[in-house]
Amino acid sequence: MGNLEQLYRQVIMDHYKNPANKGLVTDPTYFTVHMHNPSCGDDMTVQLKEENGIIKDIKHQGTGCSICCSSASVMSLTLMNQTKEDALNKIHAYYHMLTNEPYDQKVLFGDALAYHGVAQFPARIKCATLAWKAIEQALISNKED
Repeated sequence: MGNLEQLYRQVIMDHYKNPANKGLVTDPTYFTVHMHNPSCGDDMTVQLKEENGIIKDIKHQGTGCSICCSSASVMSLTLMNQTKEDALNKIHAYYHMLTNEPYDQKVLFGDALAYHGVAQFPARIKCATLAWKAIEQALISNKED
């Protein structure tokens, strides 16, 4: 295993063991989306709070593999304080990265890049994208602008 792969594996495990923004709130100003991956059992709920078109807070709670749960943590950190448009651009860049498609490398950086190797395991792409799909649905469905 190369040094970069080892670093990425460590990033994933750090987010799995110490997830950022984990835990749901009962605040009605948060938009909530729940998603389930029946093929592997991953289950994720994501909450989004927008103010004036800016993502002010993201919460997540779920069960599943290390890739699913850690990517929710990374997603929350990657998209916090972004505009809806910038967040959607980052989400789509993340999807492209996971499928080895070209993406704007200026848009996606930081811990999200740790999931680049998931492209080698197509069955794990759904794990790595579950929280990202949930937040994408929340951004599209939430009428707050």
